[in-house]
Amino acid sequence: MARIIVVTSGKGGVGKTTSSASFATGLAMRGHKTVVIDFDVGLRNLDLIMGCERRVVYDLINVVNGEATLNQALIKDKHCENLFILPASQTRDKDALSEAGVERVLNELVQMGFEYIICDSPAGIEHGALMALTFADEAIVVTNPEVSSVRDSDRILGIIQAKSRRAQSGAEPVKEHLLITRYSPKRVENNEMLSHTDVQEILRIPLIGIIPESEQVLHASNQGNPAIHFKGTDVAEAYEDVVSRFLGSELPLRFTSYEKPGILQRIFGVK
Repeated sequence: MARIIVVTSGKGGVGKTTSSASFATGLAMRGHKTVVIDFDVGLRNLDLIMGCERRVVYDLINVVNGEATLNQALIKDKHCENLFILPASQTRDKDALSEAGVERVLNELVQMGFEYIICDSPAGIEHGALMALTFADEAIVVTNPEVSSVRDSDRILGIIQAKSRRAQSGAEPVKEHLLITRYSPKRVENNEMLSHTDVQEILRIPLIGIIPESEQVLHASNQGNPAIHFKGTDVAEAYEDVVSRFLGSELPLRFTSYEKPGILQRIFGVK
């Protein structure tokens, strides 16, 4: 049975689209037929991170408006046989998304045999974000370990619990997961950012993973290649852990502790 997962946040710039790309890629690499949809109408970025920006002909709004079919708009990923991308429009307004139109697109994707439908939401609580979360079965709430980001994530949780289709119909609630990005154990040690336990205590939802702060994320975005493809890096391993936990594996948390440099490292600057 298909699962619709919204990747959302209250604040912009927390790594939501980066996480959507790597999460969807990770599911596809495990053999699951997966589609990732960019709901950030007018400011699309998912196609850049997925490296398919030159292959966009039709977009989500074209499909919603009946100007193109899903088969015309879906872009097959160059690396993963089971992964497809549905880009957003750069020229339309978010109000072009209608609830009925989004529901029709999602139902058609289910009929096409997709196991996982990942909705990459714009930040905040405007129309595009509401359309991305309305039909969600599960939500991955992305936050940085700093107070304003966590506070805005708490607001998004309230919206999910009040305005999702599951909430409105009295069905089983949307299953919520917490993903902490740009985490630096050294800065936590120096009391410069919240610890992962601090964030969990505030938001009170299960932690699915911690993505360490890394320049590799920027390199991956600039190359148009999801970070999970960069094997051997902390970021790729962290996203692999997220996918494994989502699929039911129990794994210990990594990238949470800071080892102070020894005396030789301090003297000679050895990394």
